[in-house]
Amino acid sequence: MSVTVRLPGALRDATGGETKLTASGGTLREVISEIDRRHPGFASRVLDEGGALRSYVNVYIGEDDARTRGGSGAVVPDGSEVMVIPAMAGGR
Repeated sequence: MSVTVRLPGALRDATGGETKLTASGGTLREVISEIDRRHPGFASRVLDEGGALRSYVNVYIGEDDARTRGGSGAVVPDGSEVMVIPAMAGGR
């Protein structure tokens, strides 16, 4: 199962500058794990120690918020587009 994973600039440093990756896996956790194998440290930016999505990271599978589909255990259909968006904070 192959999916496209899009990342904003805020995660570019975790993937060697890449903002669009191809990965495989039946669940979001498996997709994130595959990216982490190629880019060590990526998973810890997205998942907490228990394997759940970090509260400040929004992930969409197609148009759907991954949390409404099971969080990191959400099924990721073949051909899906996954977007990982960390929350932005700060400023005045």
